Amino acid sequence: MGSYLPNTEQEQLSMLREIGCGSFDELFAHVPEKVRLKGELKLPPGRSEMEVLSEMEAIAEKNRRFRHIFRGAGAYDHYIPAVVGSVTGREEFLTAYTPYQAEISQGILQSIFEYQTMICELTGMEAANASVYDGGTAAAEAAAMCREKKRETVLISAAVNPQVAGVVKTYCYGSGMKTVTVPEKDGVTDAEALARLLDETSACFYVQQPNYYGNLEDAEALGQITHEAGAKYIMGCNPIALALIRTPGECGADIAVGEGQPLGLPLAFGGPYLGFMAASAKLVRRLPGRIVGETVDRDGRRAYVLTLQAREQHIRREKAGSNICSNQALCALAAGVYLSAMGEEGLRQAASLCVSKAHYLAGELVRAGLKMKYGRPYFHEFVTVAAGRSDAVLAALEERGILGGLKLNDDELLWCATEKNTRAEIDDAAAAVKEVCAG
Repeated sequence: MGSYLPNTEQEQLSMLREIGCGSFDELFAHVPEKVRLKGELKLPPGRSEMEVLSEMEAIAEKNRRFRHIFRGAGAYDHYIPAVVGSVTGREEFLTAYTPYQAEISQGILQSIFEYQTMICELTGMEAANASVYDGGTAAAEAAAMCREKKRETVLISAAVNPQVAGVVKTYCYGSGMKTVTVPEKDGVTDAEALARLLDETSACFYVQQPNYYGNLEDAEALGQITHEAGAKYIMGCNPIALALIRTPGECGADIAVGEGQPLGLPLAFGGPYLGFMAASAKLVRRLPGRIVGETVDRDGRRAYVLTLQAREQHIRREKAGSNICSNQALCALAAGVYLSAMGEEGLRQAASLCVSKAHYLAGELVRAGLKMKYGRPYFHEFVTVAAGRSDAVLAALEERGILGGLKLNDDELLWCATEKNTRAEIDDAAAAVKEVCAG
């Protein structure tokens, strides 16, 4: 199939006759006459492809495009191998929606199955679904999975991404579940407060690793406290960090979720992104959305099918744990291609570069006059204190075409570095900060 589907006027009339219409007016006869347009749009004549491209480029030039990015907070500027766009740009993938007669689309199902397998390997969990809309949705759906008759309270760490926490709270409000925020202490979840707040009504506890401030939580200890209270343990994870740190499976998590954008998806003005979900075997029947399984056909050949479908798609709505029955198939394909291209060593190298460059950035910013807020281990994000100069620091960086850290308040900035940031870029950013702090 080509990229364009042109047809002549004669072909259009032929199609109209085939469906029993003599004209386009007759085709839209069911639209009330009073709401039809009669030349009001006054569209100009069509332009050539070169003219349209030139005008679109002129419009795009009005956007502020930063040369270098030192901001994360949930969306990260990682290098994407060219093979990711090459594969996902193929028309059989790019134009395909999640198939409703799924088993005839073996290629799509295999790509999802491979994605699920790699997510399980990455998280150390036993089963994964075919993805959901984004990381916030994944966290909210995970909380819904944990609901039981006498356990309807969701505990959320105050150190998680506030946007993700907002999605979880919205879901819980709609379903009648209660949410409780567990306070943070010195940049991480207050374990003693968690132990006090957990009770017989607690369904689950959700924490991020690393957390919103970039700090590494004592995830294993938090999981133990949660399980001692009889609640489920949900970990939201940065997938790149999982190449270096202990997996959710190793930390005792019942469900692992996260934002899959770092796995081969561009920043793209905020989406579309990808929510990954994985769980222990005992919770596999509660996983929302689609799950692809591997089997054999009647001739003994490998085949892929949608499995465990009778969870929300084919039962009464009021008995369903979720109303998601689709998935981000193209984004999941991109993540699968990215993970395949990077491999275990490539992913570990990217993660190691993130750590080393973030620590170099932190050191240079401190030398420039900022202070670190926390003295805790971190992956590739950290918070600095700017003594009321957050706006001045960001403005100075913008003048150099640099997107600085996320402003948390007048004093604090949340910074991020990835494998894409070079030493020269970091030094340039630090020089701009030094000028502000010295002024």
